[in-house]
Amino acid sequence: MTSTNAPASRPVLRADRVGVRFGGVRALDDVSLSLRPGEICGLIGPNGAGKTTLFDVLSGIRRPDEGRVHLDGTDVTRRSPVWRARHGMRRTFQRQQLFGQLTVADNLVVAQEWRGGGGGLAADLLGAPARRTYERERRARAAEVLRACGLDGLGGTYAAALPVGRARMVELARAVADPPRVLLLDEPAAGTTAEESRQLAAVVSRLSAQEGCAVLLVEHDVAFVMEVSTRIVVLDLGRVLAEGTPAEVRADRRVREAYLGTAAVVRAGAPAERRD
Repeated sequence: MTSTNAPASRPVLRADRVGVRFGGVRALDDVSLSLRPGEICGLIGPNGAGKTTLFDVLSGIRRPDEGRVHLDGTDVTRRSPVWRARHGMRRTFQRQQLFGQLTVADNLVVAQEWRGGGGGLAADLLGAPARRTYERERRARAAEVLRACGLDGLGGTYAAALPVGRARMVELARAVADPPRVLLLDEPAAGTTAEESRQLAAVVSRLSAQEGCAVLLVEHDVAFVMEVSTRIVVLDLGRVLAEGTPAEVRADRRVREAYLGTAAVVRAGAPAERRD
């Protein structure tokens, strides 16, 4: 299921020599990373390596102490998460953050509402034609994404009633309901069954290959990362330890010693050890 689309175009997302300190602790130290359209990059490393901190910096939740972040060639280091989201960057989180009181379909419609165009509350109350048109278009897009994610038939289900695996897939669907340029996935396979994990890998690969979306994912399931990624970056103690194709990273002695361990099987498709 690995995407073969790895174009040599200009990076859509770039972090240059990023550093983050928490008191005397350097959570990130001189970290550089770039993502190109259509690329799936896996970000792995042991607990405390700085993966989530890097995600926070890239998405605008945390401002770095050193370094810069560029989105589509624009310096966004000081831009807010909302600004970045509205310019094509989407993110999911380790903990599920669906709107539980809304249906699955409504979760996806809400993700498109920031574009406006329907006349606001007055148009809603009066049933203005423009508002009805936008509503139909957004619900049609939601239905299209749900089908692509294997969630057809769940649109009317309240999100709070979903099992973990389905909720994870709905989070992914919501993140791509308004087509992203960059997608940051934080442990998307956590709590999923083997079948749900395979379906998730297929959806991410298709999104990257067909829509040219750049994907950066953090995941402790090494087998999942090796399967879906075109490139892998390994963090250790806040620094980039290694970078390369899945085959190159599997064969790297430093990576095995720092993270994968002797139980990490070098051959592709082997069962992975999960570490929390």
